[in-house]
Amino acid sequence: MNHSEIWGAIEAFATAHKMSCSGLAKVGGLDPTAFNRSKRWSKYGQERWPSVQSIAKILAATGEDFHEFAKYVKKSD
Repeated sequence: MNHSEIWGAIEAFATAHKMSCSGLAKVGGLDPTAFNRSKRWSKYGQERWPSVQSIAKILAATGEDFHEFAKYVKKSD
């Protein structure tokens, strides 16, 4: 898995649950900006990855498990 695949999975997971990334963050008890595109890279161009804790929170909030989330990870070519 790479950076773009994980962020793509979060976007697809949100869409599948009829939410925006911001809405998904909110239902998970996170700051609504936690999954914003602007937060995916540092000001120095380094990748920022979502934490395992953040993913666990959105899974708990949606009643899904990690196996379901993993289905949204698409391999890049």
